[in-house]
Amino acid sequence: MSGDPRTLLARPDLADERLEGLVRAARFAATRPMRCATPSAGILGAPESGTVRQDELLFGEIFDVLEIKAGWAWGQAARDGYVGFVLLDHLESAPEAPTHRIRALRTAGFRRPDLKSEVMTILSMNSLVRTGEAQGGYVDAGDAGWIFADHLAPIGEFESDYVAVAERFLGAVYLWGGRSSLGLDCSGLVQAGMQAVGRACPRDTDQQLAVFTRAVQRSELARGDLAFWKGHMGIMLDAERLLHANAHHMAVAIEPVDQALARIEAAGVPFAGFRRP
Repeated sequence: MSGDPRTLLARPDLADERLEGLVRAARFAATRPMRCATPSAGILGAPESGTVRQDELLFGEIFDVLEIKAGWAWGQAARDGYVGFVLLDHLESAPEAPTHRIRALRTAGFRRPDLKSEVMTILSMNSLVRTGEAQGGYVDAGDAGWIFADHLAPIGEFESDYVAVAERFLGAVYLWGGRSSLGLDCSGLVQAGMQAVGRACPRDTDQQLAVFTRAVQRSELARGDLAFWKGHMGIMLDAERLLHANAHHMAVAIEPVDQALARIEAAGVPFAGFRRP
């Protein structure tokens, strides 16, 4: 087999039937779309609790399952193509397509259209729901609960400024492999902003570097440019300030880009350049 194993749903013993003729495998089979039925679910590199999280599903996102074994589903995230293992308890059969995404940083799903009623779930930005009845400023989102209508955007309606979206995550905890408002990593922050404006964006730093290839110089930096290191990245708020989810602050933080460049270089991490998406 060839290709990036992070995005190739194939092993020597089993592969997605859409890859037949492209990779070698003992058997090919069709995937089964399943939906993330919890606020989030880790995508792991192995079917074992405690394994490092590689990516994360958000509520309502589709996971194309190729194999179910011992309580784990092996498959591929439909939104960013990442392959891995998800606990089957986090998934359910995919219902009808979603009608809305969560546009607020975070929102509550209530048992009734009443802010004093029981909270059923807390959903993060870019989660997906299917809505029904509207009542009193709330919308019925099925098993997600009643959601405040202004926290929803119809599928296909997007934000206009990915940097402004990313800024809403300021202070969120740094979490390796995370993509939610409760914790996310450097590339997850960029991906969250890009998805909110309707731009497809791969998951990991090196994958994003390979996509965003237009190089810019330090003297040319502007809002929305990206700074890349080996295994790290951040978003320029302007020509001087960098927004990034990072392990130094263990949070999404803003700092002068020159300060970040010096600190990260001192730690022995090579700088890969600035890019304009």
